Amino acid sequence: MKFAKKNNDINSWKYAVWLSSEFNCGIYFPNIYYSNSSTKKYQVENKILFPILGYNLKNNFEELFTSRKDFIGFPNQLFIQPETSEKFNPLDFTGKTNKLVKLKARTTKKQYIEKVNALKQHIKRGDIYEINYCIEFFAEEVVINPMEVFCKLYQKTKAPFSCFVKCNDSYLMCASPERFLKKENSKLISQPIKGTIKRGENLEEDLLLKNSLLHNLKEQSENAMIVDLVRNDLSRLAKKASVNVEELFGIYTFEALHQMISTISCELKENTNFDDILKATFPMGSMTGAPKIRAMQLIEQYEDINRGLYSGSVGCILPNGNFDVNVVIRSIQYNAANQYLSVMVGSAITDMCNAEDEYNECLLKAEALLNTLNAELVC
Repeated sequence: MKFAKKNNDINSWKYAVWLSSEFNCGIYFPNIYYSNSSTKKYQVENKILFPILGYNLKNNFEELFTSRKDFIGFPNQLFIQPETSEKFNPLDFTGKTNKLVKLKARTTKKQYIEKVNALKQHIKRGDIYEINYCIEFFAEEVVINPMEVFCKLYQKTKAPFSCFVKCNDSYLMCASPERFLKKENSKLISQPIKGTIKRGENLEEDLLLKNSLLHNLKEQSENAMIVDLVRNDLSRLAKKASVNVEELFGIYTFEALHQMISTISCELKENTNFDDILKATFPMGSMTGAPKIRAMQLIEQYEDINRGLYSGSVGCILPNGNFDVNVVIRSIQYNAANQYLSVMVGSAITDMCNAEDEYNECLLKAEALLNTLNAELVC
C-alpha cells in the first residue's frame, strides 16, 4: 500500500498510534494502529491498549488545577484499543518540505530570564530544590500534514521512544529519547533524563563534549535530585528493600544530543496494577522537579502555557499487564481544526543554573523540531 493512501486513511480515523520499535513490551511495532473507538479502562477483552496520558492528569491525583487555555485538545486520559493496522516505516517516506512556519514565543527571552530568576528565589527560600520550567513556541493558521512532519522528524532524530498519535483533530509528533516507566512481570524501571549537551562536529569534539557532560557537577546535581524523587515514588509501590539505582549518570548518545540518564528499579508488591503505578509516579519527576507537588504548584504559577500532552506519556500495555511508556518531550503538537501548532521545551532550574544558559538549552532541544517544520522564530 502506498504511503499516500495510508495518510488519507489516517486522517479519516478517529484514533491512530505508531510507536518506535524500541518500546520494549515483548512485541515489535511494525505498524500504525487505527481505531474508531477508545476506552477508559485498561483491561478490556484481553487486548493491547495504547495509553495517552496528558500532564493535567495530575489534577486527578493531587489537589491541583490548570487555568490556562488548551489549544490542542488531547484528553487528559485515554486508552486506545486498536481495531486494525497497516504496515508502516517512517524511514521509507520521502516528501517535499512544507512552507516556512513562523513560530512566536509565548514567553519572551526577557520574561524567561525574569521568571527563572524568580524561581531561583523559591529555591533559595527552600520551597523547592529543582523545577522543570517550560516555554512554548507556537503558530496559528498553519496547515501541515502531520504524518509527513512526523516521518521527517523521526528520520532526523531516530529517537528511541518516538510516537505518532491522532485523536480526532489533535496530533502528536514525538521524538522522545526518554522512557518514563517499563513493567516487566514484577519489575518496574524508570529512566529519567537530566543532563543535555550537543553533539560535536567531529569525533574528537564529540568525545570531549560527552566527557564534559559526564563530569558536569550541575548536571549531576539535577540528575541526582530526580533520582531521589523517583526512588521515593517507587518506594510507595515496592517490596521492602527492593528499590535499586541500577545506573547513575549514564551518558547516552542520540542523533543530535548526548543525554545523562539514570536507571532506577524496584520489585512491585503483589496485585499492583497500572492505576496504582500511575497514582504513585505520575507525572514523572523529570518534568516537574522536587518536591513534586510544590514544584507543580509553581509550574502553574510561572508557566504561560497549558502543557496538555507535553510532559505526559504514551506507550503500550499488554494483556498480561506488562507495559512500556515514554515521556512526551521533543514534540510537536497540532490541532487540524483550529490550525494551531505548538512546540514546547523546558529545562531544569536549580540554584546552580544560569538563566541565559537554560534558555539556550531550550533552543538546543527545539532545534530538530524547528528544522523539521522549516520554522523560524519570530520573538
